[in-house]
Amino acid sequence: MTQRAARILLIGMMGAGKTTVGRELARRTGRPFLDNDVLVRELTGRAPAAIDSEDGEDALHLAEIAAFRAALDRPGPTVIAVAGAVVDDPEASRELARAGLVVWLRARPETLRERIGAGLGRRTDATDVDWLTARAAEREMRYAAVAGIRIDVDSLDPAQAADLIVDESAG
Repeated sequence: MTQRAARILLIGMMGAGKTTVGRELARRTGRPFLDNDVLVRELTGRAPAAIDSEDGEDALHLAEIAAFRAALDRPGPTVIAVAGAVVDDPEASRELARAGLVVWLRARPETLRERIGAGLGRRTDATDVDWLTARAAEREMRYAAVAGIRIDVDSLDPAQAADLIVDESAG
């Protein structure tokens, strides 16, 4: 893998597979996997959903950006699942674009909704396909602006998505 790919950063909507693909990619590459939700818990002592429901979305987004920056502080090659709040914040988005190989896992809203299932541990509107459609449309240009690779994951399983990322990052 190239020096630029010292970090592989996965972006995309909830349900796109950042955590599942990230774990598979870490297993294949021997890199540690850093998941934003886990880092939020480490930094705050609280689950992201609890922060959102108790303190609001703005507080959650600040925690997610802090978790992203904590992931960047970890030494060595890593695979990082990045929260959407990072692409929504102009300064954090610029940091993301410079941080390594950014891979956008893109999926249709219907796929996202299916993968989210009952939405346990997620925000309450995560199971609303209209909300997912609107949020994906809001973020599409931001994702495209920072992504070095875009992978449409609707018909891929995590192993296939990881294969594509390994192939792309090697070239």
